[in-house]
Amino acid sequence: MIDLRLVTPHADGFEKQVDKVIVRGVLGDLMFMKNTAPIVTPLGYGIMYIYEEGKRSVGLVHGGYASMKDNVVTIATDAFEWTYDIDVTRAQKAKERAEARLKEAHDTGEEHSGSIEETKLALLRAVNRLKHADD
Repeated sequence: MIDLRLVTPHADGFEKQVDKVIVRGVLGDLMFMKNTAPIVTPLGYGIMYIYEEGKRSVGLVHGGYASMKDNVVTIATDAFEWTYDIDVTRAQKAKERAEARLKEAHDTGEEHSGSIEETKLALLRAVNRLKHADD
């Protein structure tokens, strides 16, 4: 068993003992199990599988980092949500808003403003939700 600590800025994280965790890093999937070597690595936008007592739970992470040391894996992410909580209609509307905003920024030449970076991240979150809503 390993200790999983999930931390978010919104205090909706948790801590529990699990068998293993698979999460999307920026260079591919990572698996954390008992006696995994120490590591700190950035996370991508993607799915996270948590295995405990023969059951699998599925959630989404939206960036952040993962660290492993002494059989404790810490997932610090900008946002986490269980796939069963995803509101597909809301995610689709968020995707459409972000795409419209990016097109508008392209058409007006303001593609490099700070708000555009936030819009790109909003689009990534919406696409991540839509891609994994049925997982």
